[in-house]
Amino acid sequence: MLLVLVLGLSINATLHAQPENRTSPQDQVDSDEVISLRQAREAAQLRDQQRLMRLLESEEVLARELEQAREAHKVAEQKQQALRVQESAQAMVEARLYARQGEQDDAIAALLNELKRHASEVRNALGEDSWLALGDIPLPPRLEEADVLERQHVETVVDSLAALAAASGQAQKMSLPVADASGEVIERDIIRLGDFAAFTPQALLQPGNDPDHLALQADTPAEVKKWLAPFSAGDNRMMAVDPTQGSVFAALQQRPSLIERFHQGGYVGYIVVALGGLGLLVALVQYLYLLGVSMKVRRQRRQPDTLTADNPLGRVLLRFAGLDKHLAPEALEARLDEAVLAELPRIERGQPLVKLLAAIAPLLGLLGTVTGMIVTFQSITVFGTGDPQLMAGGISQALVTTVLGLVTAVPLLFAQTALSSRSRTLTQVIEGQASAALADHLDSNETLLNAEADHARPATLV
Repeated sequence: MLLVLVLGLSINATLHAQPENRTSPQDQVDSDEVISLRQAREAAQLRDQQRLMRLLESEEVLARELEQAREAHKVAEQKQQALRVQESAQAMVEARLYARQGEQDDAIAALLNELKRHASEVRNALGEDSWLALGDIPLPPRLEEADVLERQHVETVVDSLAALAAASGQAQKMSLPVADASGEVIERDIIRLGDFAAFTPQALLQPGNDPDHLALQADTPAEVKKWLAPFSAGDNRMMAVDPTQGSVFAALQQRPSLIERFHQGGYVGYIVVALGGLGLLVALVQYLYLLGVSMKVRRQRRQPDTLTADNPLGRVLLRFAGLDKHLAPEALEARLDEAVLAELPRIERGQPLVKLLAAIAPLLGLLGTVTGMIVTFQSITVFGTGDPQLMAGGISQALVTTVLGLVTAVPLLFAQTALSSRSRTLTQVIEGQASAALADHLDSNETLLNAEADHARPATLV
């Protein structure tokens, strides 16, 4: 009996020696390192032999070790019994659940399917581009693995949907890391306005629901940006909201500026604008010239006795004053008309060019329209009509060149009308003053002839 007990203890000590004497990595570092597995095994066997010798030498120690082994065995049996009881209970629960599942009718099964569908749709929608995921609102649970409808399933889904619906009409302020245009991430105060938008006092945030990857929109529309700071500070309760959840804001961001519109016209648009600028420059220079001439003519009319050659009226009157007054009235009138006509080219200078450019600008716009439509139809021929963006470039060029042609023609027409009116007024003044000078000369000659005739007539005796 003692021999069997000793052998049993020896085997037990051999089996449990290494777990009890297993050292940690830190103890191995502090002690002498074992350089091979063989040396470690030999050291373990040596320790087991020493422990066995101690047990054989002392019956008290042997009895204590035996008692501890029995206690450990008893505890293991108790744990095994508890696990068996737990297994039986779980089997009973499983059987009861399967029984309940079989008792459920089609309506309850349909309700479970509807809960699964709604929960999945809500989670997928919030996972794409919803701002509600930024807060601490619980999302509906995933019920794909639920085979039996439980009460907590209905309560959890309904409570989550109610919380999301309430949060969609509330504004919540929170602090989250946000990246700016340079890529620097800073903790910023942001406001989540329901499910419509999230923004800082400076700009809108990029659409998304990941709090770790928020970024400012560098191209926030000016119509929206002016409301952000007052609303964030509480000075204004009004805020620009996109009811389409981003479509309107995206359209405003993609709206081209005036310079971008100009570049959409292409080469035809550049030519139209260049010709329009040339026409307006010519019209401006000529109009300033006519203003100066009008001032000089007005001054000449106030000083009829002092004729100067720095204005058309003075030059016409000086030329008339240098004519031979003994010519026939018809010859004097022809000479005077010739002097007036000599001044008209400088007065009407630039008007034909402005008028021509005003007529050409719409034609060039029409040329750009036809060119853009050709590009559009070529895109349709190659790629079809499935992607409207492929046709957008040609259509933009077609429309923009038409607009540029009309926008260029209208100011040119106004400029040509102003020049024509100013030059016509100036010409009428010069012709009127020249005609008045001719009439005065003819009246003075007729008066002189009458006086000479009266002087040469003999006196009649009564």
